[in-house]
Amino acid sequence: MDDRALNANSRLPAVFSPLDRSLHSPPSRTSTPFAFSRYADRFGLLRSRRFIVLGATVSTIVLFLLLSNLTSFSGRQRDEWRQAGSPSFEAAPITVTATVTTTFFPPASTETALATTEIVSPTEPVVFVLLAWSEDAASEAALLIKSILIYNSSPSEFHIICDALAEQYLRARLALVRRPLHKLSVRFYQPTWQSMMDRIDREGSVNSDHSAGIPGLMKLFIHEILPESVKKVIFIDTDAILIADPTLMWKTFDELKPSTAIVMGSHPDHNSKEWNNASRICSCVMLLNLQKLREIRLMDSSIYRNDPSALYPQALAPPAFRAMYGAPTGERGRYDNVRLGDQGYWWAIVDHNRELFEPLSYDFEVTSCLVDTYRTGLGDETITEEMELSRQTHTKNTPQEGIVILPKLLHFNCLHGTPRYMEWDGWSDPNNSLTVRWGPAVTYHVGFKWIWLNKGKENLTEITTTAVVFADEQFARQQAT
Repeated sequence: MDDRALNANSRLPAVFSPLDRSLHSPPSRTSTPFAFSRYADRFGLLRSRRFIVLGATVSTIVLFLLLSNLTSFSGRQRDEWRQAGSPSFEAAPITVTATVTTTFFPPASTETALATTEIVSPTEPVVFVLLAWSEDAASEAALLIKSILIYNSSPSEFHIICDALAEQYLRARLALVRRPLHKLSVRFYQPTWQSMMDRIDREGSVNSDHSAGIPGLMKLFIHEILPESVKKVIFIDTDAILIADPTLMWKTFDELKPSTAIVMGSHPDHNSKEWNNASRICSCVMLLNLQKLREIRLMDSSIYRNDPSALYPQALAPPAFRAMYGAPTGERGRYDNVRLGDQGYWWAIVDHNRELFEPLSYDFEVTSCLVDTYRTGLGDETITEEMELSRQTHTKNTPQEGIVILPKLLHFNCLHGTPRYMEWDGWSDPNNSLTVRWGPAVTYHVGFKWIWLNKGKENLTEITTTAVVFADEQFARQQAT
């Protein structure tokens, strides 16, 4: 078949609008060119003008209604924001997205207008304090910091009391975080060994039997080492990781009684006479109101004892230590019957001053010291809270009794024989109960790359090093002026 015939046969029938038909169809076979022109001018072009006028009218109506809706939205939203007031510093980030859809009904016409406004309020940082005195401790602290940055929905502020090796180790890893999702602030404190010994000597009675030694006792002096501008902190031992948003733990401060200054895990069901029952608390994870601890002068000093003004309260700790352990009778007038290092002293403080203490939810202290970690762990993903609660152990006669544990912090203490818990031999044993429960979590966080934390658009990381002057020394300087 001829291609031209094929094309002619396959051509779609012509479809003309009324205007097309008016312009292309003459009124009669006898019409002259002039008559046809007048006809087209009268009917075709006139219809064209009417169509243009109609289109312009519809467009004007559309534009008017669109502007009216947008103006109304802007006014209403502005009034609502004014009534709500400016966002507080402690408010969580707020993102407001408004979509305005306006539909018109001129002939076959629908239009949608979108107006999106994003407002992010300032957010209070979650403030952490860590102790890392060696490269081994720094390697654990690095994993803890990484886990915090993975999950934190707020800015993170770290105060790290450490030696030079630990700071060097941590700085190398933090340097990889160039664009964190939220602002990241890190301040290192390097007290000399002599300065720590001198502060303990000025206190006069504390001593340590724990492997953490002198640096471990610095947990009793956090409120003195950190500047007064830092009013509350979360302390976490380095052998722990977060598996949920630490902002949830930070919000615990909002729920405390006005008198509370110390929050930590409470295990009143534990009985350990050889430790003076100090295992009834755990100073491994603590929420500390540093401002209150400064006001009550938690720890004593010869500088305070020699102050003749009598304008300041006596230190809180000495009466608590004597009530629990009697007078110090060890070498150089030190306590030699206090166990578990700093925890033994914290135990005396909170037992003697119950109004200062509140228990921490076990959500934030899932500890491997209890071997089966309250019988919770990974797996069985569709279990109900009721069933999970029925399986829990080690909660009877504790503040957690009857409350389901929803793990947010894992504490891998009591894994003896390794300086870094991540390298514990038990992780390679697929039949080990702790490995079954939490091994994959450790593997994931260890393998998570630091550069994966670069989720933001700009550099929001600040790292500084601060000299340490204990609060009692600062007091002496102030008195001398």
